[in-house]
Amino acid sequence: MANDSEPFSEKLRVPEALTFDDVLLRPKESRVEPDEADTATRVSKNVELNVPVLTAAMDTVTESDMAIAMARQGGLGVLHRNMDTDEMATEIERVKRYDELIIRDVVTAHPEQTVREVDRMMDRKGVSGAPVVDDETGKVLGIISGTDIRPYLEVGESDAVTEAMTDEVITASEDVTPRAALELMYDHKIERVPIVDEENRLVGLITMGGVLKRREYDNAARDEDGHLRVGAAVGPFEVDRAAAAGEAGVDVLFIDCAHAHNANVIDSAREIKATVDADVVVGNIGTSEAAEAVVDFADGVKVGIGPGSICTTRVVTGAGMPQITAVSQVADVASQHDVPVIADGGIRYSGDAIKAIAAGADAVMLGSYFAGTDEAPGRVIQMNGKKYKQYRGMGSVGAMSEGGGERYLKEDDEDEDYVPEGVEAATPYKGSLASELHQLVGGMQSGMGYVGAETIPEFKQRSEFVRVSSAGHQESHPHDVMITDEAPNYSPDS
Repeated sequence: MANDSEPFSEKLRVPEALTFDDVLLRPKESRVEPDEADTATRVSKNVELNVPVLTAAMDTVTESDMAIAMARQGGLGVLHRNMDTDEMATEIERVKRYDELIIRDVVTAHPEQTVREVDRMMDRKGVSGAPVVDDETGKVLGIISGTDIRPYLEVGESDAVTEAMTDEVITASEDVTPRAALELMYDHKIERVPIVDEENRLVGLITMGGVLKRREYDNAARDEDGHLRVGAAVGPFEVDRAAAAGEAGVDVLFIDCAHAHNANVIDSAREIKATVDADVVVGNIGTSEAAEAVVDFADGVKVGIGPGSICTTRVVTGAGMPQITAVSQVADVASQHDVPVIADGGIRYSGDAIKAIAAGADAVMLGSYFAGTDEAPGRVIQMNGKKYKQYRGMGSVGAMSEGGGERYLKEDDEDEDYVPEGVEAATPYKGSLASELHQLVGGMQSGMGYVGAETIPEFKQRSEFVRVSSAGHQESHPHDVMITDEAPNYSPDS
């Protein structure tokens, strides 16, 4: 019988695929200073960031503490999915509420309380003042602070709070801006302003400390209501979980799958997209054909088949795509449909991150780079007198046994012998996220300066690659010396 299939020998005529160490950016004439480079970008069709960096949806990388810190710095944290649906919703809501200008859960005093009761209540709740609210109408009657109940004011502990409160209350409506609220507090020498509705009923509170804290993070990633941005990962078939994340206020949903070029995954991702208002990013993919299959409905695509430092997909399955080639192939298709591209995995240095942008990505996602920071949930361990933090792949036995198996299209079964595609490891302790992100983004801005581009879109147009030999790669790193003092943005261990 005739065999119409391709001869096996033809499979050896293989195309070459490149990754970060195979290329360098070709320097060009420039008038752009690094600190002038604007790193603003999109991670999905409707979500913009000032910093083109995301933290990976891994249970030793991103929970609400990391997501809050990332959003404050202008990036995006993506919550992992090794938690139940209610926990996920709580984590999302915590991020969305964290930097709220208007405090909704207000500690209030009531007119029938005594000064002693209110003083103890404020001490217990950790606040220095509280609006006094009528129990029946909810209207603001006054405001009480620690200065109102000092002994020298001759207010007795058993006196009613109405005897000590300030009854001429300065209030504002819900549409007050941070600047207007701050000016109001400065003008009247007060530290908090009750927010009321048209009938003077209390709906919230703005504090001077809250306004000043927000001004510290003027580069933060916020939604149209001023809340911090947050992403969350859901399984490719978790429609109900995706709906719950949407109801909790998530900004971007990430279809969390190791191989999204799967017809069942794509069908379910379409269903999820139809049920939520949040943007939906589909991943991971690594070829132009995969991009063609999802760009008609996806708000973003995530690229990376096996490049992560703790991922063993390529050696276990024999499948994968070197990251520079993968990003460029996907970007060729996605750019024609105005779909942003996120490069996920394999980034060890800031130079790798900006190379990913040059290859066509709009943003980069990192796991191990941030797993050693204070904000990451992994536990700190000591080895040989040095501090490390726990870090594991979502395809590791430990992560899969806690619910991560579906990412690899495998059922989670306590009696099952897992076929893992990741390892459990440790990464050096690094300190704060802010310092690590500063080094990463600073290096990316320097790369933009070498190419002469002020913006991410301009950089993607102007940048060119040159191939690097093994000798050239060796030449790129410090060589022929013994490093005595490591730089904050370079470690030979990387």
